[in-house]
Amino acid sequence: MIHLFNQKGLAALDPQWAGGRPRMISDEDIQVIVTAATTRPEKLGQPFTRWSLRKLAAYLADRDQPVRIGRERLRQILHACGISFQRTRTWKESRDPDRDANLDRIEYVTSNYPDRCFAFDQFGPLSIRPCHGACWAKRKHPARLRATYHRTHGIRYFHGCYSPGDDQLWGVAREHKGAGHTLAALKSIRAARSGGYRLFIILDNLAANKTPAIRRWARRENVELCFTPTNASWANPIEAHFGPLRTFVMGNSDHPNHTALARKLQACLRWRNAHARHPDVLAAQCRERARIRSERQQRWGRPKPKAA
Repeated sequence: MIHLFNQKGLAALDPQWAGGRPRMISDEDIQVIVTAATTRPEKLGQPFTRWSLRKLAAYLADRDQPVRIGRERLRQILHACGISFQRTRTWKESRDPDRDANLDRIEYVTSNYPDRCFAFDQFGPLSIRPCHGACWAKRKHPARLRATYHRTHGIRYFHGCYSPGDDQLWGVAREHKGAGHTLAALKSIRAARSGGYRLFIILDNLAANKTPAIRRWARRENVELCFTPTNASWANPIEAHFGPLRTFVMGNSDHPNHTALARKLQACLRWRNAHARHPDVLAAQCRERARIRSERQQRWGRPKPKAA
């Protein structure tokens, strides 16, 4: 060691150990694993519709340039790359020829006239039956709800109105969806802003929302009806606010009749309007937005513009 020190100096004190077993999975192999895991198996010539860890590991080992890896290490790599086993979702694309124009108009009025913009939609059907939900309970002893086979109370629809400017939500339960109920809701919006200036109301393409009587009333009352494109009700701002109602009133419930349900809805609306920025309300709204939008992190679900 002394002779080696005289030859190399302090470099002789560095043993230059390899630091363990050489790495067997390279960055290129990880990219191959991620690409294969996120590709449908039939596109790679496999006779099934989804991967399991065992099948994916076998496929990687049988490639022309094999990647031999164990199932646990494969799971760790996928987890580190942000890939998990999830249920698929469906999406129905809008074929409305005026799709882009309608979406641009909705985005314009919500961005430039939030105090004059309102949203209207129907939520339902609401039936009197036990609804599954979540609650605190002892471990392995969940709360039980009765089963129901005879439902004799009929259904109701919640007609809701939402004001983005002051973040207020109100509405009433009706026996059915009809033009008369829609017109009554629109009149309540006009009454809330009785100054006579122009209002913008966002609503979907339901036939009961665009009858000749409603269109005549809108022209007379200086109201512009902004219809969402066909199969694009997610563009209506009120949709995200029905999620908290479903979570806090319908979930884990067993209402005896529609009167009790209506009272619970109104009580929840009063609490929600008094605590519009409550973390639980905001979290439920985020979950609902993620559920109803076509592509997450995109406002209207359309492809992002390409950079020049």
